Amino acid sequence: MLHIRRHTPLQPGFFRDDQQEHPGVCTFDLDTDRVLARGLSPVAAPPSSPFAATTPKHMPNPNRITERLFQSPSKYIQGPAAIHNAGKYLSAFGKSPLLLSDELVYGIAGKDLTGALETSGYKVTRGIFGGEAFREEVARIGNIAKDNSVDFILALGGGKTIDTAKAIADDLGLQIAVLPTTASTDAPCSALSVIYKANGEFEHYRFYSKNPSTVLVDTSVVVKAPRALPRRGHRRRDRDEPRGQVRAEQPQLWRGPPDGGVCGDRREVRGDPVQAVVEANTLLSGLGFESGGLAAAHAIHNGLTAIDNHTLHTKMHGEKGTHPPYSPPPKLTLLLTVAFGTVCQLILDSAPTEEMDRYLALMVSVDLPVTLADLGIGEATDEELFRVAKLACAPNETIWNMDRLITEEIVFAAIKGADAAGRDYKVRHGLKA
Repeated sequence: MLHIRRHTPLQPGFFRDDQQEHPGVCTFDLDTDRVLARGLSPVAAPPSSPFAATTPKHMPNPNRITERLFQSPSKYIQGPAAIHNAGKYLSAFGKSPLLLSDELVYGIAGKDLTGALETSGYKVTRGIFGGEAFREEVARIGNIAKDNSVDFILALGGGKTIDTAKAIADDLGLQIAVLPTTASTDAPCSALSVIYKANGEFEHYRFYSKNPSTVLVDTSVVVKAPRALPRRGHRRRDRDEPRGQVRAEQPQLWRGPPDGGVCGDRREVRGDPVQAVVEANTLLSGLGFESGGLAAAHAIHNGLTAIDNHTLHTKMHGEKGTHPPYSPPPKLTLLLTVAFGTVCQLILDSAPTEEMDRYLALMVSVDLPVTLADLGIGEATDEELFRVAKLACAPNETIWNMDRLITEEIVFAAIKGADAAGRDYKVRHGLKA
């Protein structure tokens, strides 16, 4: 949850602590645009106040809802060689799954998973993921599932594979089990998909009534992912609520063999450090975003997908591993643009320089972009950036979960300000701006 300490009088429609034990502290559920209050009461608007008649769109909690909400997968399993036990964990769903993965991931882990399931009496139908989570791909794979009368969906891969599989399962009314192969996405635990157009431009969020039934993480597979992905996963834990703090302990997942450690070629997993990192990036990050919410960072990412720039749209494309048979342009990576979007959100949140520098230092240390030039769009025109801001402020976008006034002009200024802040940080630390 995001805790915001207010040092100014609360606006009508917010909440105050009548006991004054924690004056001016509000907890926001950013995912559902609600203010959650612990023993708090609404602040009444004075009769003469302009707020008495209407509640501005930018104000959180216009309906004064005070429920707390937590949602998660039904079961989360993690450990080395977990794929070999998949038959035991998935038996409740049926014996005829559709396995969705791309060609690269199938070679890395799909063959082993198929073999383990077939040994346990499963009949596996393979669906080859084309590389982009968009309507036509969902329909194409869905038809394969229907033609083969499958009884549940298995998603093996990264975020777009998982999002596509969730949409297929929802269309067919089937359960889904997720086997992520990277520790850099929140898709495994979430009850939504991000749907794109065939050219990689964001189209819409698709929400579901429940989270995946089972998430099975084989850490011996995860460590084979491109080296950049897990470290970018570290950044995702803070990306949309950078001013909140979460601390958790999961000692059962931290236990490992007594000779703990990770071997030099990263192809074996032993002991606590890898297990803890994978758990933090996959489970804890997923629960945090699902039960805490998204805000400006993702909305600005969605706007950035509309910029027609080759460099921006080919970031990390060499690590994607496959091109769809219908060959849309290379995919935009969400990880990089959300990182820059986080800098924009810190600007919107009026973060002090000390706090801003702390986040910029982290991002720079793991090669995440902190300027428009880092994204390959340093020459973007004001007209292009204003279009990004306009798309970020579309109705029902996650930016409206921010607790402050949001307009297209303010977001445009925040994008420009974030770029300036990133360049200033690099100059002050002797880095190439």
